[in-house]
Order: sequence, then C-alpha cells, then structure tokens
Amino acid sequence: MRTPSRLLGAGAILLCLLAPSAPAHAAPLPDDFLWGVATSGFQSEGSSPDSNWRRYSDSGRTHDAIGTSVDFRHRYAEDVGRAADLGVDVFRFGVEWARVQPAPGIWDETELQYYDDVVHEITRRGMTPMITLDHWVYPGWVADQGGWANPDTVENWLANAQTVVERYSGLGALWITINEPTVYLQKELTFGGIGAEQAPQMLDRLVEVHRRAYDLIHDSDPGARVSSNLAYIPAAMDALDATFVDRVRDKLDFLGVDYYYGLSLDNLTAANAVTDAFYDISPQPEGIYHALMRYTNKFPGLPLYVVENGMPTDDGKPRPDGYTRSDHLRDHVYWMERARADGAPLIGYNYWSITDNYEWGTYRPRFGLFTVDALTDPNLTRRPTDAVTTYREIVANGLPPGYEPDRRTGFCSLVNLPRSCTNPP
Repeated sequence: MRTPSRLLGAGAILLCLLAPSAPAHAAPLPDDFLWGVATSGFQSEGSSPDSNWRRYSDSGRTHDAIGTSVDFRHRYAEDVGRAADLGVDVFRFGVEWARVQPAPGIWDETELQYYDDVVHEITRRGMTPMITLDHWVYPGWVADQGGWANPDTVENWLANAQTVVERYSGLGALWITINEPTVYLQKELTFGGIGAEQAPQMLDRLVEVHRRAYDLIHDSDPGARVSSNLAYIPAAMDALDATFVDRVRDKLDFLGVDYYYGLSLDNLTAANAVTDAFYDISPQPEGIYHALMRYTNKFPGLPLYVVENGMPTDDGKPRPDGYTRSDHLRDHVYWMERARADGAPLIGYNYWSITDNYEWGTYRPRFGLFTVDALTDPNLTRRPTDAVTTYREIVANGLPPGYEPDRRTGFCSLVNLPRSCTNPP
C-alpha cells in the first residue's frame, strides 16, 4: 500500500523532473554592497570571565576546553588590520556581557575600554562596526539566578544593552541583538542552562528583549540599523520562524540570515550538523539562493544581509572531495548574485570568520580565512588560507566574468519547499 508520504515524495520528484528551470542570469553586486567579516567574543577572545559558557567549557562535557582561544582580546588590532587589508566594509564582533558586567550593578571600566579600543580600531581602518549584544553568553551571576528561566534576566539583559548602546551610538554601527535565537535555545537545552519545560519561556523572553532593544537602540542611536540573525535550517524554517522572526518582523530594519548548509534528495549530509561535524557536510551553495528568495517573498521590501556564511574544514585539513574555501566562497557569491538578479534586496555579506575560533565545545571545525592552531601553537600564528586572496579579489572586482559555479546543484533541493524543488534556479 502506498502511504500519503510516499505519494507526496514521488510527486515532488516528478515535479522536479518536469518543472522548467529559471533562466540562468546573475547580476554583479552593487557598489554600495557591504562586504564584511565576523567574529564573536567568547569564541575568539580567550581569557574568558565567569559565564554560562565558561562553565559549560570547564564542566568536561565539551570536546575541548576554551583555553585562550585565538586571543582576540589582546590581538584584536592585528585581526582588524587583516580585515581592513581585505578591503571589507564591515567588521562584526560582540560585546561580551559577562566581560563588562562581572557582578550585578558593577561595570568593568577596563573591559569597556577594551571594547572602545576595538571600535576605534575598526573605524580608524575605515570599516563599520556590526555589534552583537548577545552571542549566547551571559554572566555567571545571571546563571546563578537561573539564566533565561528567570524573568529578571530580561531587565538585566536590557540594562547591559543600554550601557553598550549608549557608549557606541552615533558611529553608524549595525546592531545585532541576539545571535541565532533558535540555536541559542538548543545550546541552553543541551548544556542544562534551561530545562525542556522552560523552553517556551526562554523564547518569549528573547522575543521581548529583542523588541525592547530595538526601541532602545533607536532612542539612543536614531540612525541605527537593527536586526537579529536567524540560523537557516533547511526544511525547518516554517516552524522555526514562528518561534522568533515572525514575532519580531515589525522590529527589524533588515533581516540577518546565516546560511551554512543545504539539503536535497541526493545530499542528506546535513544530518552531520546534529553532532556538530559540520566538516562532513557536503556544501550546497545554491541553497543560499533559496534561503534569500524565501525571505524576499515572505517579507517584501525588508532588506536582507547574510550575517554569517563560511565553510569548515576538519582541523584545517583539505576536504577529501577537493572543494576549497575559495571554491565555496565564489560559488556562494555567484548564488547571491543570482538572488539579487531575481529581486532579493540583499545589502551585505559577512564571511564567518576572520580566524578560526572555538566552535562551542570544540576547535576541530575550522572556519577561518586565517587558520590558527589554537591547541598546539603557543604563538597562535595566523596563517592565510587560499580564500584570503580570493575574498580580496571579490571585494575589489567581483567574480570573474562568466563565472560558473564549481559545485553542481542538488537534485530537488529541500531548502525552501516546495519552491526550491519544483522551481530550481
């Protein structure tokens, strides 16, 4: 007996075979397009103060302890300089709440001055700061009070946001309130920051702090552009959007989209994301097109910004299939050009990340334009990957004329069903 799911699957395949492909065309990204790089506080800074994630790292439940990471805390000027040498417009970083507020009502002026210096270096080198207020890390004293299970965390979070925003208003900064809220929730569940019964409360509180932070930022910094960046999980976005982005649509100046991997009937390697083995996922660059077109159609007129995109390698080793970081970068830029040509209001792109860093429990996935042996090299030497020259060339001149992607498109993409299967680009 044929089940309804089998019939639907067969129907989807038939539609993919019969549907005409859209005409292949790409348009160079405009001169005012924002090219950037990204990093985050806890993942890169080292010398980590007491926080939920410092405790998770020290608990023995992660593959690697955080250690000194790549010591951005003391080497920020070098890394900001590397970004400037790429010619990019935007440098994304996070102001770590646990670093600047070590106890209730107490602000560490030395650490705030450190962030002043980071911002000064970014602007001095001709780039715009993109400042993240919450990249999954909160102070140990907040954890002691129950973290996001405690309603008081909302006011404590907003007090920190107020301090940071007032300090850096007027600089033309781009603001990210909360990094990938749904993955934030998943990590807190995984490491015990909240229990399963508290998940709805955490989501409600993340929605509340974003909405209130949006108004707070615009009150302090009227010309600011404010967003949150969503993690694009193929075939799951209808459900995930309902938990956060649909509830804050009226409090977004642009939508941040993080795209790392796709899913299709002939490529199910995205299942490796469950174990954080991202290096075992076979990239699908055309998925970024489907992700961008999803939100072009869902939120007409709302600008889009790819806040994170990059390719991990397994501890810095070349991929077994020979696909390089340069191939990955060029292919994704090609599909962004295709999305722009088809009407996506895409305004910017950040490469994740400027250097390798601590990937939430492990140093094994290497995402950096500059690779760093954080566990074995006491000098934490930054070594350029092949993509450094490639990105510099793209920022300066775009893709080579007539560029065709190295990676073939997947069969019946599941990134944005049904359209991504029935109407492939």
